[in-house]
Amino acid sequence: MLVAFSVAPSGTGHDDGSVHDAVAAAVKVVRDSGLPNQTDSMFTTIEGDWDEVFAVVKHATEAVAAFGSRVSLVLKADIRPGYSGELTAKVERLEAALDELTP
Repeated sequence: MLVAFSVAPSGTGHDDGSVHDAVAAAVKVVRDSGLPNQTDSMFTTIEGDWDEVFAVVKHATEAVAAFGSRVSLVLKADIRPGYSGELTAKVERLEAALDELTP
C-alpha cells in the first residue's frame, strides 16, 4: 500500500507561520523507518503493509505534536494487495504513457 500524508502543527509561534521544523521531525521518523518513501513540497508518501505504514504515520504525527497546540493530518491511501514497488512503478508507467503521446 501507498500512503501519502501531510502532517503539520498549528499554534507554532513562528511569525511567518512556517512549520518546517515540525515537518522535518516527521520526515525523520519516516526516513528512520526504513520503508520506501518520497517527500515533496506537499506530501510524504510511504510504502509498506497496513500496520507498518500506519505505525510510522502515528509516530510522525506524535513527533509533530511537540511543535504546537494541535495537529492537522491529511491522508490518501492506494491499497492494492499483491503489489510492491509502486512508489516508483506508478511514476514509471505514467512517464511511459506520456512518451507514447509525444510525437
